[in-house]
Amino acid sequence: MLDAFVAEARIRWGLDPAAGLQVAAPERLASTPVEPSRPLLLVPATLLRIGEKAETAPPLLPGRHAPASGGAAAVLRRLYPAEHVVGRIGVVATTTIGEIDDPALAGPLFVPPLAPEDAFASPWALPWISYRLRQPDGCPWDREQTHASLKKHLLEETYEVYDALDGGATLDLAGELGDLYLQIVLHAQLAAEAGVFDMTDVYEAISRKIVRRHPHVFGEAHAETASDVNRQWEQIKRVEREDKAAAGAASAPAGTAEPEVRSALDGISRSMPALAATQEMQERAAHLGYDWPEIVGVIDKVHEELAELEAAITPEEKREEVGDLLLVVTNLARHHGVEAEGALRAAADKFRGRFRRVERMARERGVQLRDLSFAELDDLWDAAKAEARAEAANRQAAARQPSSEETAP
Repeated sequence: MLDAFVAEARIRWGLDPAAGLQVAAPERLASTPVEPSRPLLLVPATLLRIGEKAETAPPLLPGRHAPASGGAAAVLRRLYPAEHVVGRIGVVATTTIGEIDDPALAGPLFVPPLAPEDAFASPWALPWISYRLRQPDGCPWDREQTHASLKKHLLEETYEVYDALDGGATLDLAGELGDLYLQIVLHAQLAAEAGVFDMTDVYEAISRKIVRRHPHVFGEAHAETASDVNRQWEQIKRVEREDKAAAGAASAPAGTAEPEVRSALDGISRSMPALAATQEMQERAAHLGYDWPEIVGVIDKVHEELAELEAAITPEEKREEVGDLLLVVTNLARHHGVEAEGALRAAADKFRGRFRRVERMARERGVQLRDLSFAELDDLWDAAKAEARAEAANRQAAARQPSSEETAP
């Protein structure tokens, strides 16, 4: 029967099975990794004689499981544009993705492939688009880019994702993650053109690494707590560093100096914000046991560094002591389970908002900030704080008020 369906698709829609053909049951579509740029033959499970096994399929495909599928037709609408024409096996009339509902999937359907640049929901669409932009008749800007020229864009997109995370799981976050993913694809495209690696290598490298570093999930190891996982993670990375150093030594020409043993702190990017990099460094050291046993030791260290800063005389001494103080305050944040980078950004946002209030209050009084005394500025600051707190309290009170639907009889 399946051969007959394929033969009809070849005659009516020009299907070339040698170029690849996907066959899936609508009942399992939510758990099937469909590639929209390849032809798809949808055949009910009963016709494929697998209906008795349908319950063994996972309910949703990871990576394509939110929002909830809502049925096979809803999955198709996520993968294909509504106007995409679909052929009915054994029926002359065609239909479109937008017209299909779940009852329509009771009979076999042929879904023609999308052009690569139109298969937006495919994980391979963006690599193809990136490749196309780099062609001689592509985009002049994209053709000029190098790994070095794209560095600033990678940082910009990373920070935009970081900012979007404050809003939680939103469509804005999805858009920002897409912008960041584009940077990864662009670098892989440049490397592919150089014959070094492509997206397949990127996928393989990170997947192998994650599986290797989670033996408590994919192997025989055991980890009951997050702390157990962190300790195991550092042990695995230590072995990886040793293996890499050994491989480098084995491949080095005879007579060359023995390579330096890599540190547990190697790999922390020097391009990271200093606060985030410092906290990551301290976390790695702590996982190896190099840490204060109690938080009181960190607090005492804060006081010690403050005293040393007060005693500093030269600019060089003051610079060094300020750095030491920032280092130990970052450690204090870590002991409290606080992300120091995020905490400082939040504090800066709060300062920015209150300072704008101070500026507005000064304008309302017809005065310039530079003309006010410190006491007058401090009064404005206190007024700005009080105003901000009152507005926050009003918002909280409004949020606690029941809606009209909740109070309706």
